[in-house]
Amino acid sequence: MFEKAKQNRMFQDVVEQIQDAILEGRVVQGDKLPPERELKEIFDVSRGTLREALRVLEQKGLIEIRLGVGGGAFVREVGTAPVTEGLALLLRRNKVSPAELAEFRKDLEASIAGLAARRAGFDDILILKDFLKEMAQALEEPFDWEAVIAADNRFHLTLGEIAGNQVYRTIQATIHENIHPYFDRYVPRDKDTLEGNYGDLCLLVDAVAAGDEKEAIRCMQAHLGRYDGYIVDSGK
Repeated sequence: MFEKAKQNRMFQDVVEQIQDAILEGRVVQGDKLPPERELKEIFDVSRGTLREALRVLEQKGLIEIRLGVGGGAFVREVGTAPVTEGLALLLRRNKVSPAELAEFRKDLEASIAGLAARRAGFDDILILKDFLKEMAQALEEPFDWEAVIAADNRFHLTLGEIAGNQVYRTIQATIHENIHPYFDRYVPRDKDTLEGNYGDLCLLVDAVAAGDEKEAIRCMQAHLGRYDGYIVDSGK
């Protein structure tokens, strides 16, 4: 699986060999990499070089280093956590403003809506309509703000799945995890706001069901404009 590291770039080559093995599925989530001594001999590198390479792979979220009996380097699921955490740090250090995040999300999700309108099947439409039913029930007195927002979030992420583009889905999940705390903080918790949200999504589902890409994009932009306005205004 692995071979002697290239002498002129030992550290980088060790990282790339292990990374390629993970991304190509030659080792999968939960697998334990060979012991440190064995890896050191295979790559023909020093212990320090190997440990630094493993540390980089852990920072990338590709492996987990466990200590103690039964410990070692274990392959992690490749997910969005490192990207999400990085964006969260940028937000907290004011390197990315909530308004910039909202602006990017508006364009991203409009593209997702257009793709969903192009690719949605009959079963996909039924799933989206089930989310609308959840929202309608949560809007009945006494209305449940948290339930509507939760259903809204699942609606958007499901639309991302229907769009069928993994790059969009990955970025969308990262944006959602980082922008929703601002919704909790700034979006009014009143029924009129929630009913407006519900109406937006009903129109969006109609457009997706009709396969109307332009209308789906327009509906999504209008929907996000309603919420993003609160976030943008909060930063003024």
